[in-house]
Amino acid sequence: MKRAKWAAAAALFTLGSLQTSSAYELTGRIISIADGDTVTLLDANLQQHKIRLSGIDAPERRQPFGNRSRLHLGALVFGKRVTADCPKTDRYKRAVCRIEVDGIDANLAQLEAGMAWHYKAYAREQRAPDRRRYAQAEERARDARQGLWADRAPMAPWDFRKARKTSAR
Repeated sequence: MKRAKWAAAAALFTLGSLQTSSAYELTGRIISIADGDTVTLLDANLQQHKIRLSGIDAPERRQPFGNRSRLHLGALVFGKRVTADCPKTDRYKRAVCRIEVDGIDANLAQLEAGMAWHYKAYAREQRAPDRRRYAQAEERARDARQGLWADRAPMAPWDFRKARKTSAR
């Protein structure tokens, strides 16, 4: 009897663990663009999903190029049907995803246009091919002085956030 209870408890624990840590896919329309790396997807059940684009970090809204980055992402995905490959959820309960629209990797497109940094602090969470493509896209945009790389001294969003946090104290 005890063995059956333990087996049932273990099965429930395993099932619960799989649901919270496994990758999943979302499909739907993008109905909102918060900034250059955050969107809202509306699925077929009319449920909204806040999505943080994986592998990139775009300028904050109050940073130089912040609004341009947001507008560029909007031109790529707003109102369009997308597929989101979501391997994790972040501390703000957002799905962290790679978004595809019409066969285009929107995250990569942000890098290619110079509208975001490759978020190297989380690169180990990316698939190896994506990690390479994203790093190369940032490098090409930087070399061509595309987008934010036209600025003489672009400040990475993580440094901008840290500076604002420090000055708020």
